[in-house]
Amino acid sequence: MDRTERFYKIDNLLHVNAVVPITRFLRELEVSRATFKRDIEYMRDRLNAPIEWDRGDGGYRYASGVTGQQQSLPGLWFNASEAYALLMMQALLSEMQPGLLGPHIAPLKARLRAVIESGKHPAGDVESRVKLLNVAARPVTDKNFEVVAAALLGRQRLQILYYSRVRNESSAREVSPQLLIHHRGNWYLGAWCHQQEAMRSFAMDAIEQASVLSKTSKAMPKKALDGFVGQGYGIFSGSEVQWAKLRFTEERARWVSRELWHPLQRLTPEDDGRLVMELPFTDLRELSMDILRQGRHVEVLGPPELRAQVAQELRQMLGQYA
Repeated sequence: MDRTERFYKIDNLLHVNAVVPITRFLRELEVSRATFKRDIEYMRDRLNAPIEWDRGDGGYRYASGVTGQQQSLPGLWFNASEAYALLMMQALLSEMQPGLLGPHIAPLKARLRAVIESGKHPAGDVESRVKLLNVAARPVTDKNFEVVAAALLGRQRLQILYYSRVRNESSAREVSPQLLIHHRGNWYLGAWCHQQEAMRSFAMDAIEQASVLSKTSKAMPKKALDGFVGQGYGIFSGSEVQWAKLRFTEERARWVSRELWHPLQRLTPEDDGRLVMELPFTDLRELSMDILRQGRHVEVLGPPELRAQVAQELRQMLGQYA
């Protein structure tokens, strides 16, 4: 049990019991009397915990009027509800990139477990019953992830060998990393491509090799980065923002009315129960794929190029089943 976990345990024992004898502290914490004394002094002096010795009852307690309240331990304390939320965050981070983040999260997880044990449910029970499923997630090698992350934070350029699935070929690129983006279970690198002289998104799992160059990364203004991510629909970027107009059937509207496809979306209910959604996009690809997932329950009202793209895809799909 590390020192932070002992603080949690001491606090919990003082809240649950009116007075706690020093012998119980030593037994529960499995530390020497000297170590326990140092912990108490630290909590008093540095964390402002109102712990006092009750000579009459022969034990420690919180000062009168404090028992039963949540004690604030600055910089490290979480209540049980916050611990549950953080445990879920830990699970999410571990699932996103297990090999890289797991060792760094382990100390935090140990602290969270200590807090949760003071609640109604064992930490192991919570961990076994909270599941996060990443469907169609594509794994990224730890080595490449670490190289890219180091270059991003170190403001250095990267030389990458990038595999294009559309063209089925690999090419060398010199890029200045700007952003790491986690989108729909997968990692992407937002970077300035020095060959194309523009911002581009690179799927991290398609980076076959990555090495740091002894060159300073090109700095992009915040406004440009804000426009690159989230300006249109999905992960693809573009310079021209257009607005899609979709009409959903009454049945599907019950779900779509509660979904966030884009922060700037506009929803308009119709008298017959159908729903019209308007949202911005800069690239047809991801939006058209999500429209096709809705099947017969959606119709593209505009713009014409999006409607034509979806119609062409549907004709080709139907041709496979004819």
